[in-house]
Amino acid sequence: MERALAALAPIGEAARRRALVIVNPHATSVSERLRNLVIYALAARYEVEAIETLRGGHATDIARAAAGDRYDLVIAFGGDGTVNEAANGLAHSLVPLSALPGGSANVFCRLLGIPGEIVDATEHLLRMADRFAPRQVDLGLVEGRFYTFSAGVGIDADVVRRVDARPALKRRFGPWFFTAVAGAVVVRRYLVRPPRMLVETAAGTYSGVTAIVQNGEHYTYFHDRPVDLADGVALDGGALSGVVLERASAVGLCTLAARALLPQARVTRHRRVEGFRGSGPVTVSSADGRPLPLQVDGDYLGEVTEARFQIRPRALTVVS
Repeated sequence: MERALAALAPIGEAARRRALVIVNPHATSVSERLRNLVIYALAARYEVEAIETLRGGHATDIARAAAGDRYDLVIAFGGDGTVNEAANGLAHSLVPLSALPGGSANVFCRLLGIPGEIVDATEHLLRMADRFAPRQVDLGLVEGRFYTFSAGVGIDADVVRRVDARPALKRRFGPWFFTAVAGAVVVRRYLVRPPRMLVETAAGTYSGVTAIVQNGEHYTYFHDRPVDLADGVALDGGALSGVVLERASAVGLCTLAARALLPQARVTRHRRVEGFRGSGPVTVSSADGRPLPLQVDGDYLGEVTEARFQIRPRALTVVS
């Protein structure tokens, strides 16, 4: 991989756009050597600067400053959490965001059509310089935080909380570690007396133990296989789409996982799942007073007793 990046040569002089690369040095597949090789390769077509994140939320601050400095492009090099923070800094500005895959899933990167392998993705961004065509996509919003493709309350947020607490295992085992943690979370917390929630939508109110509200087509990836939950959602669709899991059981979750992974199956046809879609707000609240875990784009935000989800059409400029 690194040898291939080093072999990328300048492809001719062109009007160079100012590009700021926000690098998360702690992302799953980012190393100092890889960072340097990527920056060197991008310098063939862009006037490149790079800044490494130092703490949670730092990418938001960097991206917001880049919007004020009128960069032509901001590139998030890390996982979906880094992309999310950069999107929060660029929301409602005209400075476009792009991405390079450095995390374990890189969902938003793939939704933009950027390859999931770093050499291919870097070459893609180099070619993009000749067909630079910014466009606008929607963002979800929950409790003051924008998200680019998915947010969840319940099981998935609990899983994210526990996975993020073990970054070394997350880096080493990737989706297999997520799967193992998910099984443990369900057994320990959701099979017997799980926290209950009410999900209020324009179509009705649902009771359940988990709600996932998407702004993008895929919920996540298991290696290269997309995992789909909600129906009829797109980055520029102007609506949110989601699912509510009514209750958790060992058998039910196994059949649910099979539906999520099989290309022709639909999760919303599972007998324990309710689906919804619309441009109106979605409110998730605790039904028994217990706080509920909340995640956005794979970043754990904390516990809430109520969360209000909204769509913000055309809030983010991207280029891919």
